[in-house]
Parts: sequence; structure tokens; C-alpha cells
Amino acid sequence: MPDPDRHPTQRALLLEAGIVREIPPAQVADYRGDGFVWLHVEGAGRNGRPDLPSSLPDLAANALLASETRPRCDEIEEGAIINLRGNALVATADSDRLVSIRVWVEGGRITSVTRNPLAALAKVEAAMLAGKLCDGGDFVAALAQAISTELDPEVAELGDALDDCEAGIESADIYALRRRIAALRSQAIALRRFVAPDRDALASMAQLPFAWISKDDRVHLRDAADRFARMAEELEAVRERAALLHEQLTDLRAEIVDRRSLAIAVVAFIFLPLTFVTGLLGMNVDGIPFADHEWAFWGVFGVCVLIALAVLGWFAVRQWLDD
Repeated sequence: MPDPDRHPTQRALLLEAGIVREIPPAQVADYRGDGFVWLHVEGAGRNGRPDLPSSLPDLAANALLASETRPRCDEIEEGAIINLRGNALVATADSDRLVSIRVWVEGGRITSVTRNPLAALAKVEAAMLAGKLCDGGDFVAALAQAISTELDPEVAELGDALDDCEAGIESADIYALRRRIAALRSQAIALRRFVAPDRDALASMAQLPFAWISKDDRVHLRDAADRFARMAEELEAVRERAALLHEQLTDLRAEIVDRRSLAIAVVAFIFLPLTFVTGLLGMNVDGIPFADHEWAFWGVFGVCVLIALAVLGWFAVRQWLDD
């Protein structure tokens, strides 16, 4: 969660006549030139509406300051509000796996809001400073590409980690492996919660009828949406494979318990007749046969050995020992 005592930070960049320069955030609302302005507010929400420029429509401002968001894209008047989720720059105490960025997009003006620093913004800012972002369509396309590019290796690592678990299922510690698989499944579920809506939001953005979304922008947006779709499918596969591995480990543990129970049963069955014989001859009553003969102990011992071998042979004939 963002620090409630930390005031929001604002930064504004202006691309005009091919030159990028930083301007005071207060000038963004009054700018009427032909350039492209990007205002980013980090940690917004503590002060409400005053954290944002006065030129924003109320619907857009409310969407940017909402406490809980999910990826979406909506057309509002001559602009669009798009929410996406990506990796945080630093780990947060929030239960959500990914942090949000809310963006109000107009042709020549962008207002973005984050409550926690987003890792992908560094690439977007670098593209802005290089003069590669000329309108709102370029900005959203660059943001989508940056977020999906950072998430792709992370999703692939989940699949590789699950491959390692599958390879070691016969030799690894079952209990440690179950915990590892459960953690991977939890990560896949947490990622897919936002990766799939990211795909839908970008696909919706690519279909908006605005002139500032060029043909190339739509291609880049669809490409990022396809990448999110592939990641969502991979995460779904990881989740299903993890569930299957969990079932296999449960069956493997049941087999181990069965084998151990069988071994205990075999040992108990061998000693059951021996216990009967020794108990019968060990009664503290008169009339025990051969009680006064020196060879009686070794005779009873030999009979017990023969009984044990006979029972063991019976188990071998029935192939119980093969299990």
C-alpha cells in the first residue's frame, strides 16, 4: 500500500517541435499548443481531485483516483480511460501480485496515475525522451509493449520451474515438492487474475475510433494483446499442470503409505503364529510339555523358525513380497 503520509509526486514532459523538455505540472492544464504532453502522478489519491489537473473530465478523474481497479478500457467523450497492471518497481505489501497504472488518453495529452511505482514506466519515459511518442496512441502502445515484455519472462520461468518439478517427481522430497508446486500454482493464479483482463483492455483500445490511434499503433496494441493472451494461456496451463502434479504426488504418497502398511502387515502376519506358540507355551500353569527337558527351548525355537519360513514362503508364492 502507498504510504499515507507521502505526498503525491508529479512530473510533466512536453514534446514540441521535436524537442522534449520537462515543464511544471501546473502548466499542463493550460497548455494549448500542438505538442504532446505527458503528466504522471505517483501516489495520487490521498488528496482526491486536487492531485489531478482541473482540465480532466470528472468521470476520468474518478476512474484515475479509484481505490480498487482492474484492467479495462472505456471511451469517455473525446478520450479514453485505460487501466493496466504490471510489475512493481519494488515489492509492495499489497496482496495483489501486480500494481496498476491508470491512464487518461487524449490525442495530445496523457495523464497517468500510479499508487505504487511501475517498473515499465522507465522504458516509456526513455521512449518519450527519445522523441518516439508523439500522441496518445504511441504512449499506450509503448506502455503495453513494456509491460508485456517484462511479464513474459516471468511467466516463462513459472513454466520452466514446473518442468523441473515434473522431472524430479520420482526422486524429490514429496512434501517439499508439494509446497513448491503449491507456491507456483498460487503465483500463476495471481498473475492470470490481471494478465487476462490486460489482454481484453488492449484489444478494446485497438478498436476505438480515434484518429490519434494510428494503424501502426493498432498493430502494436494487438501484438501486445496477443502476447498477454499467450501468457494467459500459459498461466492457465501452469495452473492445470500444477493441479495434476499435486494429484500425482497425492497418489504417490498413498502408494508409499500402502507399501509401508503392507510391510507392517507382512511382519505382523509372520509373528502372529509365533506369538500364539510362545504365548501358549509360556503360560504359568502345570503340565507344559517338555518343560523339564534341556532341548525344549531349542526345539520350540526351531519350530518357530520353520513356521516363520513357511509363512514367508506363502507370501512369496502369493507374490506379496513383489510389491
